[in-house]
Amino acid sequence: MSIRWTYAFIDRPAETYGRACDFWTTVTGTRPSPPRGDQDEFVTLLPEEPEEGDACVKAQSVTSGPGGAHLDLCPEDVPALVESALRLGAEMVSDNPGWAVLRSPGGQLFCVVPWHGESVRPPATEAPDGSTSRLDQVCIDLSPPAYDRDVTFWPALTGWNAHPGSRPEFHIVESPGLPVRLLLQRLDEDRPTSAHLDLSCSDMEATRTWHEQLGATFVNSGARWLVMRDPAGGTYCLTARDPATGGLPA
Repeated sequence: MSIRWTYAFIDRPAETYGRACDFWTTVTGTRPSPPRGDQDEFVTLLPEEPEEGDACVKAQSVTSGPGGAHLDLCPEDVPALVESALRLGAEMVSDNPGWAVLRSPGGQLFCVVPWHGESVRPPATEAPDGSTSRLDQVCIDLSPPAYDRDVTFWPALTGWNAHPGSRPEFHIVESPGLPVRLLLQRLDEDRPTSAHLDLSCSDMEATRTWHEQLGATFVNSGARWLVMRDPAGGTYCLTARDPATGGLPA
């Protein structure tokens, strides 16, 4: 049941999906795969050169709602991980041949998909000014009751390391060697669960400037993060974490 790889999934409405793919391939230093799915709704963001590592970001066009983000888990044994998720309180959303869509007890969608041998994390993306960034975190935004449920669920499901974050409302769930980790964030309000993408940045302001040149807009700032909106309208964060380690600088 070991989880061998993870993908961050960018979910955007159909009408803005093309703009999202253009932006995210640029800021992650990737190129889109040929589209797939019944409606060509999925692409994988591939490293520019195969020797640069394995893909760890995908995108999809969604037909309802504002979109957001979710995590794909790639285990050695898909049915075993699905069974474990259900036993721990997850809800089956879509059971497909070889893969499944589930909902965590706190309300976050995620997928369990086959592992295809991915093992090498691609390098961080270098901006024109030389600063680097990496899309390496899916942040799940949870109301207080949902937060408590998911803080229990995700470590139990994945077997990953789990520990409090830099602020009382944060909880990190991660595994060394995997390219995308989880940040659980407890909100001060009772609203539906959602998720967004986080990038670690060697220089947040430099990354902000580059992203704005590519069509993103600044929303607001926090203690060690900047909230941004991509050209497709999706919210994401730039964080002052080390793109090599994912941790905050000493």
